[in-house]
Amino acid sequence: MITDPIADYLTRVRNGIKAKKRVVEIPASNLKKDITKVLFDKGYILNYKFDDEANAQGVIKIALKYNPTTKKSAIENLERISKPGLRKYVSADNLPRVLNGLGISVLSTSKGVITDKEARTLKVGGEVICHVY
Repeated sequence: MITDPIADYLTRVRNGIKAKKRVVEIPASNLKKDITKVLFDKGYILNYKFDDEANAQGVIKIALKYNPTTKKSAIENLERISKPGLRKYVSADNLPRVLNGLGISVLSTSKGVITDKEARTLKVGGEVICHVY
């Protein structure tokens, strides 16, 4: 049994990158779909597809993005910040900066799942889900 579905999501993506997979399949949930949309919008993944007919829960198919010449992944590191045992919440004043603004921090806020840069412009805080760079 998986106790932390978001950590499982990030681990499947990480393992897919290490194994040089083109597509990774992950069990779907609304939060995972929102995180996938953020990663796509910021250019960390090539494409995604939500397959709701696969089973009752649904599946997210993520096409991973690699540099065509160096074969290096667009995602260098995925790090889970807020865990079920220790949630990390930040206010609008204390939003984290990942690699001095080169990476993104994915937050779950009252405005939805957004990046740290969008949260700064909207002046909202929330739960820090993960850091991506």
